[in-house]
Amino acid sequence: MAENGEQQGEQCVRTEKELPVLFGDFTSKESWDHFFAARGAGDFSEWYADWPQLRTLLRNHLSFPPSAPPPEELTILVPACGNSRLSEHLYDDGFRNIINVDFSREVISAMMRRNLRDRPEMRWRVMDMTDMQLSNGAFEAIIDKGGLDALMEPDIDPRLGTIYLSEAKRLLKAGGKYICLTLAESHVVGLLFRKFRFGWKVSLHAVAQEPSSGTTKQRAFLFVAEKYILTVISQISFIDEYSVEPHGNQVRELFEALERENTVRAEYSNGTYTCYSLKDLKQGVQGNIGVLVPGRGINLFLGETGVSRFFYSCLLLDAHPLARPFSDQYRVLFIHSRLLASNVRPWVLAVGQSAARLLIVALDANHNVSPIEIVNDIFRFIEQLAPRDDIKKVKVKVTHADEGYKQQKIVSKVTSTLSGPIAIDDVIYFNPPGDIPNTHDKSKDIIFRRLRFGRTEAFAQSEALLSTQVQNKKVPAASETLKKGKLRMVESQPSDSQASSGDTNVDHEYLRSGHDKGKISGLLLFSIHSKRTTSAGRLVKTVIIGLGAGLLPMSLRNYVPTLKIEVVESDPVVLNVAKEYFGFEEDDCLKVHITDAMKFVKERAEGHNSSKIDVLIIEVDSSDSSSGLICPEAELVEEPFLLAAKDSLSDKGLFILMFATCYPGVRAAAYSKLQTVFSSNLFIMHVDKGFSELIFALKKDSPVIGEEELAQACEALRRSLEHNKGEWVKRALDDSKKIEPLRKS
Repeated sequence: MAENGEQQGEQCVRTEKELPVLFGDFTSKESWDHFFAARGAGDFSEWYADWPQLRTLLRNHLSFPPSAPPPEELTILVPACGNSRLSEHLYDDGFRNIINVDFSREVISAMMRRNLRDRPEMRWRVMDMTDMQLSNGAFEAIIDKGGLDALMEPDIDPRLGTIYLSEAKRLLKAGGKYICLTLAESHVVGLLFRKFRFGWKVSLHAVAQEPSSGTTKQRAFLFVAEKYILTVISQISFIDEYSVEPHGNQVRELFEALERENTVRAEYSNGTYTCYSLKDLKQGVQGNIGVLVPGRGINLFLGETGVSRFFYSCLLLDAHPLARPFSDQYRVLFIHSRLLASNVRPWVLAVGQSAARLLIVALDANHNVSPIEIVNDIFRFIEQLAPRDDIKKVKVKVTHADEGYKQQKIVSKVTSTLSGPIAIDDVIYFNPPGDIPNTHDKSKDIIFRRLRFGRTEAFAQSEALLSTQVQNKKVPAASETLKKGKLRMVESQPSDSQASSGDTNVDHEYLRSGHDKGKISGLLLFSIHSKRTTSAGRLVKTVIIGLGAGLLPMSLRNYVPTLKIEVVESDPVVLNVAKEYFGFEEDDCLKVHITDAMKFVKERAEGHNSSKIDVLIIEVDSSDSSSGLICPEAELVEEPFLLAAKDSLSDKGLFILMFATCYPGVRAAAYSKLQTVFSSNLFIMHVDKGFSELIFALKKDSPVIGEEELAQACEALRRSLEHNKGEWVKRALDDSKKIEPLRKS
C-alpha cells in the first residue's frame, strides 16, 4: 500500500493545475462532471488534508476516542463528497451509517462502483448540497471537506453558502455537529461565525500539516459547531492555537476575525437573559417551582440531548391574581419567538390566557415539524413544571402567533430555492383590527391575505386587506403632485391593480403593519425637517431592501407619489408571488431589481452623486434565528453594510431600519454599531406595542436634532397636511410624535 493509504493503481489529485481553473466552475455541475469523467474509478482527490491528519480530530468530535468502536447507529452525512476517500476511511474505521451526496452523477456512479463490494452499507445520492431531499434532524454529524469553500468567493453572491448552511442546520439532530474542513478565508469564516451564533457551541482547530505536496499552500482548519441550547451564545474556542505559526496573512487574518467575533459574542452575552435549565429549577435556584409565586417570571430552556428532538426557549409566568377565577391552573402556549421581543407582551398573553401559571414556548424556523410532533417532543418536560398536585391537569394550547382566526383558506403554496416554502392564505379573524377603512362593509367578514415563509411559518411576513369593491382610480402622475415643489402626501388614491382571487383585490390604501405606517410617518417627518423639496422632474430617490408582498412600496406610491421607488429583492419567486397574489405592479416610478442587497448598496455608495439615494429603507426579516435577530439579516447591522449604506445616501439622506430581537445584548450591540456609523442623528420609534422598533438615521451629523427640533418638525408636518382630511393623515401625525432620539447606551 502506498503512503497515506493510496492503493496500487490509484492516483491522488494534489496539484492546483488539475483543478477546474475558474471559480465559476466550482459551482458548475457540468464542469465537475467533466473533471471526474476524465479520471479513472481508482483516482481520488484530497484537497486539504489526508486521513492521518484528520483521523484523531474527527473521532474526538464524533465523541469516540481512537481506541473505542463507534456505535453503528451514528448517522453521518458527507455533502459534496466528490471522489475523496474520507468516507471510505470513516467506514473502515467503524462508522457504517454514512450517506454521501454530490451533484455530479459521474462521481457518484464512480464511487458506487468503487465501494459496492468492500463497503456495501455505504449510501450514495446524486443531490445538490444546497437542496438536499433528506429528512429534518436526520444526522448526528455532517462532515464537510471543502464543500462550503467551493460555494464561496469574495466577489460573488454568498447566497449559495448561506442556503447550504441553512440546509446543514436543518438536517442535524439536537446535539449534532457540523464539522467543516476549510481554508478559513475571511469571507468563509465570516459567514460561519454569523450563522452559528445563538444555539451553537463552536470550536476551531488547526489541522496538522503534512510535509508532502498538497493541493494548496494554505493551512487547513476544522470548524466544529454543535447544535446546542437555543438561548446560549458562547465564545469560540481555538484549540491548538499555539501550534499554528503566527506569520502569514492567512493565519493573521483568521486570528483577527476570531477576536472580532468573540468581541461581538461578548457584547451579545452581556445583555442576554439569565436562562435556567429544568434541572436548575428543580434544585431551587428560583425558589420552589412547585408553588405558584404571583409575578414571578423565569427564562428557561427545555430539552435534552438524546431525549428530545429539539431544544426550546421558554418563559414561565406565574400570573398576578385576577378579580375573576383563573380558567386554568397551568397552561402551555406555543408562539413564534418574535412575540417575546417585548418585555410587556408575555404578561399580556398571560392575562389573556386566564391561567395561574403560563408556560410560553417560543418556536422558530428550527422547529420545522407539525404541532403534534412538537407537543409530543416537549411534553415530558412540560409536565414537570406543573404546580404541585396538578400534574395530571396540564392543558396545552397550540396556537399561531397571530390572533385566532375563524376561517382560513390556502390560496397557493410555492417553493423557492432561495426562500424555501412560501404560502399564501386568506383568513378571517374573530377580532379584526379596529382601523379598517369605512369603505369596507364592516357588517360582513373582513378578509386578509397573508404571505408566510416556511422559515418563519408561525407568523405572517405580510398581510393585506382584501376588498370585493372594484377600484378604478389611478395614481396621480408625479407631475401633478410636484407643482408646489414639496414632498406631498395625497389623499386616498388606490391602485387599480388586482390580486388574482376572483372578484377580490388588494386594498393598497390600508397597511396593517405598524412598521409600515411608522416608516411613512418617519419619512414625512424628516423630509419636512430637512426642508427637502422637489421640483418638476426631480423625484425623491427611495430604495427599499426587501419586497415581501409589495405592500409598502405600493402604498408609498399611492400616498407619496413624489417618490421614485426602487425595490431590491434577491428572490424572483417572491416578486412573482407579489404580482400574482398581492396586486403588485411596476411602473415608471416603481421598479424592482433582482440582486443582492449588499452588492446594490455598495454600487450606489461608490457611484456618482446622481445615483445617490435620498431614502434607504431596510424591510427584511432574518432567515436564521441563530443570529439572535428577528429582523433584519445579521449582516445588515454589521459595520461594513452600515458604512456602505451611509455612503450611498445623498447629502440629506435618510436611513430607515426595521429592527427586532429577543436579546438585550444583541440590541445593545446593534445600537453601538449604528451609533458608531451614524453618530449624532439617530432616532427610534417603538411599534406594534413594543414588539419591535424602527431606527431612523440621518446622514448629516449636524445640526444635531433634539426633542425640541422633533416637536417643531411634527408641528410643521401638521401644518403642511392640514388641508388633507384623510384617515392616513391623522395616523401619520400621531405616529410622528412617537419618534424620539436614540439615547447613547
